[in-house]
Amino acid sequence: MTDGQSIRSEFDAVRYLPHIEDMSTEERLRLLEELWNSLSQRPENTPLTPEQREELDRRLYDLEREGPVGIPWKEVLRQIRSRPR
Repeated sequence: MTDGQSIRSEFDAVRYLPHIEDMSTEERLRLLEELWNSLSQRPENTPLTPEQREELDRRLYDLEREGPVGIPWKEVLRQIRSRPR
């Protein structure tokens, strides 16, 4: 998909789900969640663009070279909880 191109031009959801525009926002969000969950069950079937693959390779290289960088979750929680209210 190029900049400015809508998803609808590549995939017409109304063709597959004719009443999608009649659904409430909450119903559409639930549908979106169900679709996302179904995709995440088989990530190997979700293709990556060459740019995404390159970025993942770069991050893996950095991780292998530098080791994990960041703050452990327990430390983040401790910092948040120790802030004055």
